[in-house]
Amino acid sequence: MAQVALITGITGQDGSYLAELLLGHSYEVHGLVRGDGDGLERISGLAGRLELHEGDLLDGESLAAAVSASAPDEIYNLAAPSFVATSWEDPARTAEMAGVSVARLLEVVRSDRPQARFYQASSSEIFGRGSGEPLDESAPLSPRSPYGAAKAYAHLLTAAYRESYGLFACSGILFNHESPRRGLEYVTRKITWHAAAISLGLAEGVALGDLDAERDWGYAADYVEAMWLILQREEPGDFVVATGQAHTVRECVEVAFDEAGLADWERYVTRDPRFTRPADVVRLTGDASRARRELGWEPSTNFDELIRMMVRSDLALLSTEAPPGG
Repeated sequence: MAQVALITGITGQDGSYLAELLLGHSYEVHGLVRGDGDGLERISGLAGRLELHEGDLLDGESLAAAVSASAPDEIYNLAAPSFVATSWEDPARTAEMAGVSVARLLEVVRSDRPQARFYQASSSEIFGRGSGEPLDESAPLSPRSPYGAAKAYAHLLTAAYRESYGLFACSGILFNHESPRRGLEYVTRKITWHAAAISLGLAEGVALGDLDAERDWGYAADYVEAMWLILQREEPGDFVVATGQAHTVRECVEVAFDEAGLADWERYVTRDPRFTRPADVVRLTGDASRARRELGWEPSTNFDELIRMMVRSDLALLSTEAPPGG
């Protein structure tokens, strides 16, 4: 009998890649989706192969109904607002969506499906400022945004349910991971889309925040494999998933504009303080030694390959919109 998985956030970047991965492993895949249909285009190619259940992270009854209907062996909780900057605009809703909702879902698992294996999408933002050195699972939590604080609560709560109730509950502490399916509000996709648009004559420039901010960027399709591997172990645990390499926003711009055939990127990029967050995290780098050692996981796509892949995707996406001769 096929393994059954329930993915919350299945229409997001990570959810769509994870659904493809699990189907490739012959899973029966169920997904929780909102009634507004947001993001369904990311899983349109999987039509007929998924069972979708309408629900909301803020509605415990809908979560219980989805778990009851799918009877999953594995639950991947990926649904939450993941754009850090907007968490400052509505910190209370961020706390509900990224923090309190995890308590609701864990309660459903504990009472209705305690044998299921549970994966919580944690985040490098729980570490906040960090120490400047690559961060592993033992690094202290010091979030610097409402999003990071909500994720820290969910991370600690998942461990508490594991230790208190014996649930197979795990967190993957994922550092930044991108892909052509990233939303346009994220800085990497904002850069690659604008590089493509400028090269096609569809845009004149792009405004960015701190070009010196550094992140550990990996490829989302690699990272969902780590999620799956975390739930295949004999014992539950938490794992950092990262490349261990930091790159600046400026490096992202340089690679993207080079791939788009625009040699002098400085002609097109302006700085705008509106895109600088309060109490921003300047540098975050992860140490995924445990994942390499215990999961056998390795990222397959480096930073340069990732950004160039995203630019090529955006060029293909936008090419039909280019003006004649553009």
